[in-house]
Amino acid sequence: MFLLSFANHENIIKLIGLHKADNDRDIYLVFEYMETDLHNVIKRGNILKDIHKVFIMYQLFKAIKYIHSGNVIHRDLKPSNVLLNAQCHCKIADFGLARSVTQIGEGDGETGNDPTLTDYVATRWYRAPEILIASKRYTKGIDMWSLGCILGEMLLGKPLFPGSSTINQVERIMVTLPPPTDEDLISVSAGYGTNLLEKTPNRPRRTLKDLLPEVSEKALDLISNLIIFNPTQRLTAVEALKHPYVADFHKRGNEPERGSSVIPLLNDDVQLSVDEYRNKLYAMMDEKHRKHKNM
Repeated sequence: MFLLSFANHENIIKLIGLHKADNDRDIYLVFEYMETDLHNVIKRGNILKDIHKVFIMYQLFKAIKYIHSGNVIHRDLKPSNVLLNAQCHCKIADFGLARSVTQIGEGDGETGNDPTLTDYVATRWYRAPEILIASKRYTKGIDMWSLGCILGEMLLGKPLFPGSSTINQVERIMVTLPPPTDEDLISVSAGYGTNLLEKTPNRPRRTLKDLLPEVSEKALDLISNLIIFNPTQRLTAVEALKHPYVADFHKRGNEPERGSSVIPLLNDDVQLSVDEYRNKLYAMMDEKHRKHKNM
């Protein structure tokens, strides 16, 4: 239901309507139409010009700035969740794993055993290392890591870190980044993940420049400030919008923020049955319909 709170942003998919099915068991969600997604565009080869890639990243930073200003973390940013039209306008979709920072307590309080972050193969490649090592801290930095992976994939034409398992994913990341310091490990409250890092095999090291030898200095600098082990050292969305890579599109007056935090209608920390979720959603839809009818 986070989409209802972000409905007015041009780079977030718009939920047009909610409809109850005649069988009183299903709910139909109606979204605005978008022609394709970034995953399919990248898969088709060299369709995107450099200016298109810059424009896409600018729009993503703008959308994430808005989402983060509402103290919400998307947590599942990946090319298939970036919808595109023929004019290269993009919209972030799929808020199924989104969480309120006020619920999970950014920087503390979360166990890392969140049932909504199970080990999906498709999303593993875009996950920040703190998620992979079961950190006790979720921050907005996990979205910024994912955006760095998306930019890298657009430039490279394939995923930066296509791990075959969680352990292999960590290995691929750790041979690319400098070894984490004690401060870095504290920043992610690694827990048992520290052992996972220590068991990473000694392989020949490579750098992001080795992975992306033909990209511009601006693009490489931006990625290098997003793909960082310590989440507190990654660029924020606000900072990313000021980066020289997207300077041609940066317009401060056209990069809005929310004026308040988003308060979820349902508490994700409370696990409900399918019937309970359905009944609560139906009740919310009925209430919204009554308010609209009385206006």
